[in-house]
Amino acid sequence: MATALLPSTHPFPLRFSPTPSPKLRQFSSLPLPPKPLFAKSNPNRSLKTVVRAESLQSLVSGAVNIVQSNPPTWQSALLTNLLIFVVGSPILASGLSVSGIASAFLLGTLTWRAFGPSGFLLVATYFVIGTAATKVKMAQKEAQGVAEKRQGRRGLGSVIGSSAAGCVCALLMINNIGGEAFRQLWRLGFVASFCTKLSDTVSSEIGKAYGRITYLVTTFRIVPRGTEGAVSLEGTFAGLLAASVLAFVGCLLGDATASGAIVCVIASQIANLGESIIGAVLQEKEGFQWLNNDVVNVINISIGSILAISMQQLILGH
Repeated sequence: MATALLPSTHPFPLRFSPTPSPKLRQFSSLPLPPKPLFAKSNPNRSLKTVVRAESLQSLVSGAVNIVQSNPPTWQSALLTNLLIFVVGSPILASGLSVSGIASAFLLGTLTWRAFGPSGFLLVATYFVIGTAATKVKMAQKEAQGVAEKRQGRRGLGSVIGSSAAGCVCALLMINNIGGEAFRQLWRLGFVASFCTKLSDTVSSEIGKAYGRITYLVTTFRIVPRGTEGAVSLEGTFAGLLAASVLAFVGCLLGDATASGAIVCVIASQIANLGESIIGAVLQEKEGFQWLNNDVVNVINISIGSILAISMQQLILGH
């Protein structure tokens, strides 16, 4: 065996052998430890991931098919309305109380079931414009004591008062009352009811904010802002403009013809004049304590809706 010696001056000479010792060979021949579990591939886990992805894709596809149901069903109306309310919850919370949101959800579901996306978009446009008008100069209106309660956030009574006539038209549409010949009339009445209410809301809120001269509609006597039955030139013009905008939206969405949109605007202004007269003569008077704003709103929008349907039938002969 070849050896290599250190210099002889070293007291304990050491020898190095290029061939490993038997013990070292025995140690190197031991099996390596197993790999960690996390390093191993898990075919079952991969299969579960694929199954879950396919299930999710199937669920989304099924939801899309439900939303796109034509004609709309109760299932599609409920699901679509739920999705929209979740996405738009910040906007809804700014204009509605908790009870208002709950009632608006029912209104939205009923509207989608009766008129589909076009009716829903019309109501959404009404809500956005009406809420924006209510927020105009809110601090000034609160200081003057003429602002809506809860900083303009509408509750259950307000939502019902704003949508009662529209809901009736929706139910008539769903139950196909009058057959195909009356379906366009129910659409027209639906559009007219929200044109009437939006015109009333905008004229009132803009009149409180910018009206320079406010007078009682029955006597033309100058009265303070916020008086029941009071109108102003600024508010009246703003209300007319708001009704025209919403009627135009209804025309674009196919819920009203061009002539029907004009009818809705005219009917809304007549109804609002009647609402102002009721407010000046009866509201807050002895024996009429039950005639609050919500009840007057129901009367107002009902007049607007009935007038539009009657004008379409009698005057235009459609």
